[in-house]
Amino acid sequence: MRHSRTAFASAVAGIGLGLVAALGTAPALASAPAPTGSAAGTQASFAAYEGSSENAAANRAFFDAVVKSVAEKRAANPGTQAVTVIYNASNAPSFSSQIASSAQIWNSSVSNVKLQQGSNADFTYYEGNDSRGSYASTDGHGNGYIFLDYAQNQQYNSTRVTAHETGHVLGLPDHYSGPCSELMSGGGPGTSCTNPYPNANEKSQVNYLWQNGFAAALARATS
Repeated sequence: MRHSRTAFASAVAGIGLGLVAALGTAPALASAPAPTGSAAGTQASFAAYEGSSENAAANRAFFDAVVKSVAEKRAANPGTQAVTVIYNASNAPSFSSQIASSAQIWNSSVSNVKLQQGSNADFTYYEGNDSRGSYASTDGHGNGYIFLDYAQNQQYNSTRVTAHETGHVLGLPDHYSGPCSELMSGGGPGTSCTNPYPNANEKSQVNYLWQNGFAAALARATS
């Protein structure tokens, strides 16, 4: 997360390839574990939050899918000025407060994009049990979703987990080697880290991406 804007812009340029790379390989929603209640005491290696790069392609595909959804809506309403990303939290009722807090945190942190709960959503939250922990991905049909794992959200600060995964909505990659003050460091700093806020660099990157990168995403989605 300490790259220059040039390096970040170069990384963003490759995001579009992520959708092609991950479609068909990400777990389908139908195969996601159904919510079964608390998983207290479960010992799992939450690779998606602790440092594995196995979900990097899925994260890129997820962001590309969200941008494409937003772009298609904006194309249908060309007079729209603000970039608003709509989410559906109805399938993750146990995390409704954390999701709302995450949206509020991001909305108060950045100015070029806003998160809003509503119908005709650009992505959806789900909850359940998964040994991989929480993650952002697509369903293989270009639809983005965030999966929130019960056990992981008991071991780690749940608002931080949710805000971290929501960061992928806005285009931020994982950076597990970062400090606790860096939201996208995820579980890297350990379970004692409870910070749910992005740092100044992460805020700047999101504002830069949605101010200067969205036109290209719009052109790609409507071409």
